[in-house]
Amino acid sequence: MQVQIISIVIPVYNEEKNLPLLLKGLATVMDKTQKTYEIIFVNDASTDKSLETLKKLDSEYPHLRIISFSKNCGQSAAFDAGFKLSRGEIVVTLDADLQYDPRDIPRLLEKIRYYDVVCGWRKNRRDPWLKLVSTKVANGLRNRLSGENIKDTGCSLKAFRKCFLSEIKMYKGMHRFLPTLLKMQGAKVTEIEVRHLPRKYGRSKYNIRNRIFRSFADLLAVIWMKKRNLNYKMEVIK
Repeated sequence: MQVQIISIVIPVYNEEKNLPLLLKGLATVMDKTQKTYEIIFVNDASTDKSLETLKKLDSEYPHLRIISFSKNCGQSAAFDAGFKLSRGEIVVTLDADLQYDPRDIPRLLEKIRYYDVVCGWRKNRRDPWLKLVSTKVANGLRNRLSGENIKDTGCSLKAFRKCFLSEIKMYKGMHRFLPTLLKMQGAKVTEIEVRHLPRKYGRSKYNIRNRIFRSFADLLAVIWMKKRNLNYKMEVIK
């Protein structure tokens, strides 16, 4: 029987203080699952010591893999590179900011036995009020215009079946719409509640300006793709 591999893909941009704590938490949780796994950090041309920190941690964690970009390309590119490098049949994604609890990952893995995509839902957000407002507006706008019903489109803690990710061509900003795009390919998508923690180190890379206005053009592209999607069933007679 073939051993199932779990790949954890994490974009990194200026998170040097968070990385040792995150990697320790991930390894502790995943070792307890007794599953075969890898942890892929994608350094998006950080300007702090994130890359140096990851290289120092490499000798301590045999499951660690590192990708580094020569220039800042954004979260979608980081996820795409991680997806392409991943060896696992199941791919888990999250941010490097320590606001997601690795202890929720086994719950995602249990749920994905029955689905193709499992999205985290941060029911109790631990963010400043301005970010909470911007996120609520962005979620509502995306769902209303795209015909979706996902409660937390911005939550990066998700689990995917790799076979569906392999069929997706990523563009800038498309990581926010992966559940919708994969539904168009026939994926079964669900949500589960996950914990959300206050940020310890560093600062958020998102604000109202880049969360709403930049993503609006991406949303229009997704709407266009949904309307133009080829959706047919056929029977080959001969």
